[in-house]
Formats: sequence, C-alpha cells, structure tokens
Amino acid sequence: MCFGRCARCVGYKLLILALLCIVANTLLYFPNGETRFASEHHLSKYVECLHGILGGGFLVLIPAAVFIGLHDDNCCGCFGQEGCGKGCAMLSSVLAALVGILGSGYCIIISALGLSQGPYCFTHLERNWIYPFTDSSGGYLFEYNKWSECQEPQNIVQWNVTLFSILLVLGGIEFILCFIQIINGILGGLCGLCCSHEEVSSLQIYPCFSDEHVTCYLYY
Repeated sequence: MCFGRCARCVGYKLLILALLCIVANTLLYFPNGETRFASEHHLSKYVECLHGILGGGFLVLIPAAVFIGLHDDNCCGCFGQEGCGKGCAMLSSVLAALVGILGSGYCIIISALGLSQGPYCFTHLERNWIYPFTDSSGGYLFEYNKWSECQEPQNIVQWNVTLFSILLVLGGIEFILCFIQIINGILGGLCGLCCSHEEVSSLQIYPCFSDEHVTCYLYY
C-alpha cells in the first residue's frame, strides 16, 4: 500500500476544503452582498470568530501543504536507505494532522454554536438589534414561519443557516480526513522504519583483497 500517495490525496482534498471554508466564512461577513452590516458590527458574534478563515482555513492549509509535499521528504535516509527517511516523514505528518484536527474541530464547534444561537438582526417586535432565537436552542431551524421576525439584514436567517451549515459539513469532512491521515501516517511511518531496518540487517559483508594486499570489504 502506498502511504505517501494516500497522504498526498488527503492533502489535495484538504486544500480544496480549506479554500471553501475561507470563502464561506467571508460571505458570512456580507449578508446579501452588503458591507454596511459588518462595518456597523451588526453581525452574529460567531461570525467574527473566524472559524472558517482561521480554523477550517489556514490551520488546515498547514497539514494540506505538508501532505502534498511528502514525496520530496526523505530526511536524508539512513544507511543509504530512503525507506527510513520516508518513514520519518510519514510520522512527522501526524503532527501536521493534529494541527488540522484542531482547526477543523474549532470550525465545527463555532458553526454548531452559530446555528444554535441564530442570527443577530433587527426585529419588528423589539424594534432593536437582538438575537431573537437564542432561547429556542436551535428549534427555530424547523420553525420557518418565525424567520420573518428578522427584518434586517433581509433573509439573514437563510443566509446564516446555509453558510454555517456548509462550514459545519466542511469542518466535519476535514476532521475525518485529518484523522485518517493520523492512522495512515503512523502505519506508513512504522512500515517504512521496519522495512528499512530489515534492508540494513540483510546487508552481507564479503572480504576481498586488492593487489596491494590491503583488506577491503564488499557490501551486498
């Protein structure tokens, strides 16, 4: 089984997912494409947590870059055996995967909290900017008739629910992929180190003699 190829495949998928998270989180700042709500700080507090830009975005781009570049990492090998170096690189990728776990986990948690609390909007009942669905504990998601309580920004409930849901799903997929790479990295690292050890142990030393009667050794 090619552990390095699997890691690179995971890396390319994480790269795409991280970019999508950045885009989704950026769109949360501009409901209906308008910028004034962000400048006036009339957005949900969970939008400003940067869970898609920082968590599911940049913190996941780090392991993505590491996984994609694994084919260039040999750690110089040992005893002339590349397997040892590749095993070292695979084990080091586990640390990068843990960074991805941290970032995607942060994205999942904040997205879930954002969906549960609901949007920050101007309501026609209170005539003020509030969180009208805080006490519903996410129940508003299935009570579509109450979504019209938010007057500004227009369609803010649909906007938040859609983008927070997308970030929740993307973060979940990133988390799973990073977890898969942790297992893949451990197995690939141990396999590379064991195979390299067997190759070094199998070297045979044969004596030979030069014309100057100086003893030398041949390695096979």
